[in-house]
Amino acid sequence: MSKLSLSACEAAQQLAQRTLRAEDLVRDCLERIDVREPEVQAWTHVARDAALARAKALDQGSHQGLLHGLPIGVKDLIATADMPTAYGSPIYAGHQPVNDATSVALARRAGAVVLGKTVTTEFATFQPNQTRNPHNLAHTPGGSSSGSAAAVADSMVPLALGTQTAGSLMRPAAYCGVVAFKPSFGGINRAGVKPLSDSLDTVGTMARNVPDAALFAAALSGRTSWLVRPLAEHMSRPLRVGMCHTYEWGQALPETQAAMQNAADVIRAKAGMVLRDVHLPVDYQQLAQAQTFIQLAEQAQCFAYERLNHWGQLSPRLQGIVQAGLAVTIEQYDQAQELVARCRVQLVQVFQDVDVLLAPSAPGAAPQGLDTTGDPVFCRIWTVLHTPTVNIPAGFAPNGMPVGLQVVGHVGADALTLLAAHAIHAGLDASQK
Repeated sequence: MSKLSLSACEAAQQLAQRTLRAEDLVRDCLERIDVREPEVQAWTHVARDAALARAKALDQGSHQGLLHGLPIGVKDLIATADMPTAYGSPIYAGHQPVNDATSVALARRAGAVVLGKTVTTEFATFQPNQTRNPHNLAHTPGGSSSGSAAAVADSMVPLALGTQTAGSLMRPAAYCGVVAFKPSFGGINRAGVKPLSDSLDTVGTMARNVPDAALFAAALSGRTSWLVRPLAEHMSRPLRVGMCHTYEWGQALPETQAAMQNAADVIRAKAGMVLRDVHLPVDYQQLAQAQTFIQLAEQAQCFAYERLNHWGQLSPRLQGIVQAGLAVTIEQYDQAQELVARCRVQLVQVFQDVDVLLAPSAPGAAPQGLDTTGDPVFCRIWTVLHTPTVNIPAGFAPNGMPVGLQVVGHVGADALTLLAAHAIHAGLDASQK
């Protein structure tokens, strides 16, 4: 088996047993980057020499932790003390932080090898940068964690860090056909991440399967309960899955509608699972708009320095976003937060008869063209509710591009959400073979 085809969990086991060398795994990743990066353009910086030196030191030393010897990519919104961090903006070209973000520091402490920085859109907003979708270079990889999703999808690295404020983990993962895990709000510390929206920003992980994403998140959070194990060890009754089309269902394209229907059929036929329809409370009809108001208003505040000192270096698209945020009134912002508070209380009602929800991750497969990152409409409500979500690959559109669905859990039920996502993903995989 090629080292690049190993899952992160498989590689971690072999690295711990010393039957695999970190140096060999890192070299294989670097060789893959050499071959594919000219086309995919997922990286802003590759720390070749530092990564190899780190791998060699790990091979010669004691076992460091859950991520011992595993190469990772770090979204260029997240500070690294030894690599440039430009936030996807010319304003910060060559910017060198003096310290690692907490997530990066903890990843290194757990034994990870930081391979480099992955491309983000401009300040993690909607202005694309250079990354292309590895499944078809003419299509967007999504955003804003575009480089992380593309690098993982193209086997350049087994694990990558991303962030989400609206749909910046779920959407690129869906478009690139990988797994992404957004924990409950605050589940992974975000110190050292360039702020976008104080009440929404969330650090998450990307991988090629759910156990790998969970392994990475467990190492960063200290929550070993997030590690995926057989569902039967966690539950003595069937897993209750709620099919949740959400109020945005009218924007679902045929490939997403088909993926939802196929998932429903698979869950109904799978032993140990029960499928139920879930209809969201009436207040949720306005929740996506409330999230938009909150994000716009908080973005305008977070970009105060750039707005006041570097306005001309912001893209026209981001200038428009900032102006829209400045136009949100205090009354609109407060009303949006009041609605969100009511909807969070109503989550108890939503999950009364189910353990997790299954919902769309995006309207459809990745759109053609590189001037857009797609629409986060199906992710906004779960981000503002602070729920844990996991994107799982769920098939392909007729044009061969991946389609994703997201498994959504109650706030704080991250472990169960990951277990359920793994079980559902396994069922979908089996149905396609």
